[in-house]
This record gives sequence, structure tokens and C-alpha cells, in this order.
Amino acid sequence: MKSFVTALIVAAGGSTRMGTRKNKLLLDLKGMPVIARTLLAFENTDCIQEIVLVCRKEEREEMLEIAQIFGVHKLSSVVSGGKTRQQSVFQGIKAAGAATHFAIHDGARALITPEDIQRAVSDGICFGASSLGVPVKDTIKVVDGEGYVQGTPNRALMWNVQTPQVFEKAVYQRAMKKAEQEGADYTDDCQLVEQLGVGVHLCMGSYENIKITTRDDLALGEHILQLREEDA
Repeated sequence: MKSFVTALIVAAGGSTRMGTRKNKLLLDLKGMPVIARTLLAFENTDCIQEIVLVCRKEEREEMLEIAQIFGVHKLSSVVSGGKTRQQSVFQGIKAAGAATHFAIHDGARALITPEDIQRAVSDGICFGASSLGVPVKDTIKVVDGEGYVQGTPNRALMWNVQTPQVFEKAVYQRAMKKAEQEGADYTDDCQLVEQLGVGVHLCMGSYENIKITTRDDLALGEHILQLREEDA
């Protein structure tokens, strides 16, 4: 059966760490809103057939307008998010069309490239559950509640997980059902699927695929985009 991949863009979170009243996804990032860059990356990826955007109810019209202005034609639905990230993703899943696979992505990761999306999707189709990630550069410490070091994991085995995270529809829906039955709430979709006992494969992402959360991230994002323009 031919794959049909729905990109689910999660854009319903708060912007407390940005320190602005305006949603960070609506802020300018080198000439266009953050969310526009995210949407266009998926619009320009051939293996993505459909885009579903999950956002705050009060921002739905503005998000729709941005998508129209920047020519995001694959956008099929803009739905209101829930109280948690997991609830927001579940709302988006319910709005997806004839998907065989879901590519779930943080709206704030606006520097994602079509090449990275394609690699994540190919990996997800191959393994059934996959995520982009990058090896950690720093030494990681495990600490207790009082800040004392309890151990040092092997850095060679540590990865920072990114998005998109790609899942076979049946696998993700099973994980959704189990979480709902148990009243569990996860902040990471890989973790949601892991609780089924399903193995999640990681494929190499990019250190440029940052999540824009603070003003420093905005500045870094603009710098990365400038370097890309100079290299083009």
C-alpha cells in the first residue's frame, strides 16, 4: 500500500520563556513568522501529502491567514489544541485524513529542512517508529532532588531527540488508546509509543534544527538562516 504521510504541526503551547505577550510562533524570523517557516518546510517536502496544524483557539484565524499568505496548500485543517501537548497532538490526529503515517513536529522548530523531513519519514516508514536526533556534545549528569550527582551516563549512548517524529498510524493509535485508558500524559511522542514496548529508531538530524524558545534562539535562528543564504 502506498504511504500517505500527514504532518502534524503542534503550535498550541505557551511562550513563557520567550518573555513576550505575543506567541513566539507569530514573531518575525528573518522576514516571516516562525510558524510560516515551519509550514513551508513541510509544504516543500514531496513525501508529505497533508498538513494539520494544531494551535490555540484564539489564534486560529491568524494562523490560517499566515498559511494563505505564504502559499501553504497542503494544509487541510487547523484545529484547537488541548490543555497539554499530548492532548493537542491527539486533537490533530483526529483531524487527519487518509494517513498511513504521522510526522509530528514542534511548530517552534522552524529551521527544519525538507531533506531532514524526508530522512525522518523514510526512517519512520522503514521502522514504524522513528525520530530525528543528534548525539549530545556535553557530558550528562544524573542528579538527585538536592542537586548531588548520582551518576554519569555513557555520552556515546546519549542523543538529543528532535522532531519530526514519525509513526505508523496503527502503532500511534494503539499508544493513544493505552495512554487514555491509563490516564497517562507524555511530553514526547516517542515516549508515548515506547510504553507499548515498541522500539523507536533514531536517525541523524541536524544541530541547526533548534527549537525557538527564547530570544537567544531567535537570534541564533536568524544567524543560521543568514549563513544558509550565503552558502546558497
